[in-house]
Amino acid sequence: MNEKNTWDQRGEDAPLDVLAVGAHPDDVEIGCGGIVHTLSRQGYRVGIIDLTDGEPTPQSPGPETRLDEAAAAARTLGACVRVTLALPNRRLFDDFEARCALATEFRRYRPQLVLCLGGDTPFASPDHEAARRITEAAIFYARLSKWDEHFENLPVHNIPHYLFYFLSLRQLAPPAENLMVVDISASLDAKLAAVACYHTQFGHRPEILDRIRDVNAQQGRTCGYAAGEVVAHPTTWGTQDLMASVLGRAVCPTS
Repeated sequence: MNEKNTWDQRGEDAPLDVLAVGAHPDDVEIGCGGIVHTLSRQGYRVGIIDLTDGEPTPQSPGPETRLDEAAAAARTLGACVRVTLALPNRRLFDDFEARCALATEFRRYRPQLVLCLGGDTPFASPDHEAARRITEAAIFYARLSKWDEHFENLPVHNIPHYLFYFLSLRQLAPPAENLMVVDISASLDAKLAAVACYHTQFGHRPEILDRIRDVNAQQGRTCGYAAGEVVAHPTTWGTQDLMASVLGRAVCPTS
């Protein structure tokens, strides 16, 4: 694939509340698919951006198949937009063009929250680390004025919050501080169904679903949930209302 692919089910030209960014189709599903489904069920407009189409891979006949799988997974999670950028799989680097490509989508969809790949992934693709750097830079680029020619002349957009999610199936704990567990008990089955949409990636590895289920069960039970996903804030968390935070209402990160 040599151009951007967009799957858009919004039905109106409305901004998104949340955008989750992955290096490849299936990163978001594995790392924060439960959160995407939970937020969608709560009525938020949630989108997914894959920086690459993930191709080539050994079991896939080509990018068209992977795009079909990604669209099916997005529908399963309740996402209303999925964008696959034309950046190169296996050769993803944090460079100016990659930053601008993603920042353009941030300006286009104007999210209030971005979910960003965090941590390292031993024995897995270095694209994941590159995706983190690209995403953080693109969040900064999206708000820069007097530079619109690099972003299809779309207006600036300040993204007030972003959180890290993790692909930490081979680690005992996510490699980060300022952690929070999000309850995905009611969304775990949908998350696993979304991962299972990627027949080319996991049809020959059915055990991956059991591994994901076990990891999410362990993470959730640390907080008394049947299943959870871990996110981390890039700066120290804070609250102006201790009781509201302790009792489960809104927690406000520091700016």
